[in-house]
Amino acid sequence: MKIFITEEFLLESIQNEFRAVYPNLKILFFKNPHAAYEGSLPSELLPSGTPIDEIRNIHAAGWIDIGPQVTAKQLERQFLRQLGLNAQVFRRSGAAWLETTATDDRTLQELEALASQIPAGPEIPETDLNEQT
Repeated sequence: MKIFITEEFLLESIQNEFRAVYPNLKILFFKNPHAAYEGSLPSELLPSGTPIDEIRNIHAAGWIDIGPQVTAKQLERQFLRQLGLNAQVFRRSGAAWLETTATDDRTLQELEALASQIPAGPEIPETDLNEQT
């Protein structure tokens, strides 16, 4: 499965399409990139209402593969290389959203299955996204 992203998109458009496929995962976008197995600083989180054309440094439309066999690391790399967007995958763990730093090599399907094993609680605001796994 792929999603087509254009400069007219808001970050929340990407997030909504991704969450429609993986309800226990989400993608957040940050001002600066991070290395594999590293987290992003909460202070660099971009608001979901941010237009893509205001923040990315590669100005072209593109397809991003969000298929079940894509790993978190591969997905984040696609966003950076193809669109110049600094993405970080998170998975639900009860009421918390955890960065997939230690599980960057797991596929989106595996992460969704892992997250679905823990009952969801009330959602934690994005400003509290400082835990990692």
